[in-house]
Amino acid sequence: MLVNGETEVYGIIGYPVKHSKSPQFQTAAFRHKNINAVYLPFEVKPENLKKAVNGIKALSIRGINITVPHKEEVIRYLDETSEEVQFIGACNTVKNIDGYLIGYNTDAYGFIEGLKEIEPQFQDKTFLILGAGGASRAVLYGLIREGAEKIFVANRTIDRVFQIIQDFSKLNRFIQEIIIPVPLDKVEDYLSSTDIIVNTTSVGLKDEDPPLFDYSKVQKKHTVVDIIYKKTKLLKVAEEKGCRWQDGLPMLLYQGAKAFEIWTGEKAPVEVMRKVLQE
Repeated sequence: MLVNGETEVYGIIGYPVKHSKSPQFQTAAFRHKNINAVYLPFEVKPENLKKAVNGIKALSIRGINITVPHKEEVIRYLDETSEEVQFIGACNTVKNIDGYLIGYNTDAYGFIEGLKEIEPQFQDKTFLILGAGGASRAVLYGLIREGAEKIFVANRTIDRVFQIIQDFSKLNRFIQEIIIPVPLDKVEDYLSSTDIIVNTTSVGLKDEDPPLFDYSKVQKKHTVVDIIYKKTKLLKVAEEKGCRWQDGLPMLLYQGAKAFEIWTGEKAPVEVMRKVLQE
């Protein structure tokens, strides 16, 4: 597709951002749908974020993804935010309508759609979520919206879990019965009553990272999801034990597909995007 005066610009803002897989699969989606658009990575230092957001308006960039470390801070500079952004406290997708910027969070949707590939029915399952940061909040928002009834949330700083319970009280009036705070060093006590384990922390990104708990205690009955885009130590153990398991690529795929639909109003070519990601 030739770039010309009609070409629309989309992209991703992060720091660093050169490793992002989004340009490849979003560009493939635009080409497949014959949309005259390009998708570019923009490396933006934290101190330049406000200028970058103003640049989206000034340059008529149609849509942008936001990644680490800007997902929370960017909210300050937007004109409007969706419900999920308000609960999760993070934004990863911005749509520009004639200079009016609307922020969305498609991570919750991405996680749920990915999970459905290995667990089509999960509402009656018990979850153990590792971590209580922004990614954890997106996962929890998605699960609660889908009707999950029991979720252990383990974190080193237990106060962060209580903060999530407080912040989500308007999302579900039974939130204190759904989310159960667990100290990270007590995780193993909860494994026998857990069906699905989800790591939302960055532990496992580096091969030398110490495990979050004794992974040998993972059982075949567990479904294990790690939102990192690689086969971490946790996932290797899950595979050895015969568990159903999933890395972070399905979540990345579906959050990107949702962003594509928000920007273009067209159905995302998910299988085209998946093929590019797998390659």
